[in-house]
Amino acid sequence: MPRDEEPNGTVISALEGRQRPFLLPYNRRLRHLLGITLRNLSLDPPSSSRKTRSTDDESIILTWKSPGKLLAQRSIPRLEHSRSSADLSREATKQDGSPTKPGGSATEGVQTRPLNSRLRRRSTLNWVGASPGARQKKLEDVVSSHMADTFFSIHCEGIEVPIYVSEVIPKAMNPNFRFFDLNSWGPYVTRQDELTVRFWVKSDNMDDFVFLIELKLSLRSLLYMGKSLANFHHPLPKNCIIFHLPDGVYTNLTDMPPEEPPVPLSIDIPLSIADHTESTSTFDQLMRLSTLDDCVQDALATRAKIAAQIEAILDHTTEGRGLEAEAAVAQARLLETQTAVESQRVTNLRAHEARIKAAASIKARREAIVRGRGAQKRAQVYLTEAAEKLRDNRIPLQKINEDITGQRRRICEDLSEIYPIEPIMGQPLHFKIRGLRLPNSKFEGVNDEEVSAALGHVAHVVIQLQAYLSIPLIYPVKMESSTSYIQDPIAVMSGSRTFPLYMRNSVPYRFEYGVFLLNKNIESLMSRHSLKALDIRHTLPNLKYLLYVLTAGTGDMPARKSGGVRALLVGKGTPPVLSRESSQDRGLTPMLQISEEGREINESMGGANGKGTATGANAFLARSNSPIPTSTTSALRQVF
Repeated sequence: MPRDEEPNGTVISALEGRQRPFLLPYNRRLRHLLGITLRNLSLDPPSSSRKTRSTDDESIILTWKSPGKLLAQRSIPRLEHSRSSADLSREATKQDGSPTKPGGSATEGVQTRPLNSRLRRRSTLNWVGASPGARQKKLEDVVSSHMADTFFSIHCEGIEVPIYVSEVIPKAMNPNFRFFDLNSWGPYVTRQDELTVRFWVKSDNMDDFVFLIELKLSLRSLLYMGKSLANFHHPLPKNCIIFHLPDGVYTNLTDMPPEEPPVPLSIDIPLSIADHTESTSTFDQLMRLSTLDDCVQDALATRAKIAAQIEAILDHTTEGRGLEAEAAVAQARLLETQTAVESQRVTNLRAHEARIKAAASIKARREAIVRGRGAQKRAQVYLTEAAEKLRDNRIPLQKINEDITGQRRRICEDLSEIYPIEPIMGQPLHFKIRGLRLPNSKFEGVNDEEVSAALGHVAHVVIQLQAYLSIPLIYPVKMESSTSYIQDPIAVMSGSRTFPLYMRNSVPYRFEYGVFLLNKNIESLMSRHSLKALDIRHTLPNLKYLLYVLTAGTGDMPARKSGGVRALLVGKGTPPVLSRESSQDRGLTPMLQISEEGREINESMGGANGKGTATGANAFLARSNSPIPTSTTSALRQVF
C-alpha cells in the first residue's frame, strides 16, 4: 500500500489522505492556536529512579529467567484461584528444600536464589469480608485521588505577564477548556511559534493551587493526531497536553523542533546555460516596430484632438441642455403639485363633512343639555316636594311602627297565655306546653300521644308567629293538631319530602328529622330578632325564650282593635291603651268570646270544608269583645 511522509516525519497512509494537516510545521504560529486540552491527569510526582545501565540483548534473558520469577513459576504449578486470604507459610516451608525443575533447559546454568522469608505477594485482605459501603468508599477515594481542579496559563518570551489564563475546571481527570483567541495581542505575539504552558491543580487534600506541569515547546515539534480526538484510538501518556489548531489536534512528545533542510535563497544557473547565446531581432523587425510606434502615437494624438472638439461642441450646447433639464424638472414639480392639490382637495372635503357632522352633534348635545336641565329642575322640585312629604310621613310611619310593635307584643302575650310554657319541677331545661310534657329531642320511654299533641301545639305557635311577624318559614308546617307534619323542599333526597311530627305509625328517623326541621324554624325566627339558640335540640326552652323577648318592651300593653276583623280592615279607631297588668288579669273568658261577625269571617276564610286556617282572623276573633254565653272549652274548639 503506498504511503506518504509528512514534512515533520509523520507517516500517513494514502487511504488517510483526508487526515493530513493543512498547516506545514514552519507555518504554525500562535495565531493558529485555538485551545488546549489535558488528558490523563496524574498528581503523582515523576519517578526519580534512573537506570544504572542500558538495556541490551544480553540482559533480556534475565527478565524472564530471573531467580525470583523462576521460583514463583515453580510455586504455582497449575492455574488456581487466588490464595490471598490463605496462609502462605506452608508454601514457604515447601520451598526450603531443593526445588524441582519444571523441565527443559530453561533453568540450566541459572543459579537459584535462596528463600529467606515467605513469598511476598500483593495482598487483597482489605477486600475480604468488607462491606459494600467500605468498598464504595475505597473506590470513591481512588477516583477522587485522580481528580482535581485545573487551570493553565500561556506565556510568551519577552512578555512578563501571561498572555492567557484559562477558567478553572472543577473535579475532572480530563479537563476540557474553552477555546480562545490570541489575536488581541497583536502581531508580536501571534507571529511567534514558541510558547510556555503551565498547569496548576488543586485536589481535596490541598489548601491552594500548586504548580504541576511546565511545558516549553515549539509549535513545529507538535505531532498531528487527526481531525478530532474521537478518531484517535491509541492510549495517551499521563498528563498529555493536546493542542487544537484549525486543521486538527496535535500533541507533543518532545519540545525540540525537527531538523528541516534550509530553504534556498537564490537560484543557481548552470554554466551550460550561461555560455549559450541566442540571436535577437533583425533590423527590419526593429524598423517595423518603430513604424508601429509612430502609428500608435499618431492615433493617440488624433483621439485627443477629437475629444477636444467634442468638448467644445458640448460647451456650445450647454444652454439648450440646461433649458431641457429645467423643463423636465418643472414638469416633475408640476405633477407633484397637481397630486398634492388633489390630495388636499379630498382632505378638505372630508374635513368639511366632519365639520358638518360635528356641528350637528353639538347642536343635538345642546338640545339634550337643555332638556336635561329642564328635567333636572323638575326633579329638583319633585325632590323638594318629596322631602316635605317624607318629613310629613315619618311621624305617622313611626307611629305605625310603634303600633305594629305593640300589637305584636299583645299577640305574643296572647299566644303565651293560650299556650303556656311552664317548667317541670326538678328537671332543669325541661318544659311542658299546656300541661303536655315535651322532651328535648330524646323520645325514649315517653307517651306517644302526649308528645304528638305537644308538637302539634308547638307547630301551631310557630305558624302563628311566622304570620304575625311576617317571617316566612324555611320548612313549611302543615297544622293537623296531633298529626301535624313538616316539609323539606330544599333537601336533595329521593322519596317523600314530608316528615311527620307524631310518633305513632311513623318511621323513627323520619320523625326525629321532622322535629329537627321544626327546631330549625324556631332558630330562624330567633335569628331574625338577633337571638341565638344555645342548643337547637331544646324545642320548648327556645320557644319560651323567643316569646319572652317578643312580649318584652317599654310602656303599657296596647288594647285590641274594637269591631273585630272588619274594624281592622276598614281602619277604625283604637280604644284607650290598656296596661300590661290589666291584660294579664282579664282571664280567658273575655279573650275567647267570638262575635257573629267574626264567626262569619272565620267560615268565609275556611273554604268549602269549613275548617278555616286563617290564623290571623282566629287570633283577632279570639280578642272580640262581643259576649257569647259559651264555656272556655267550647270557645277553644271554635277557635282552633
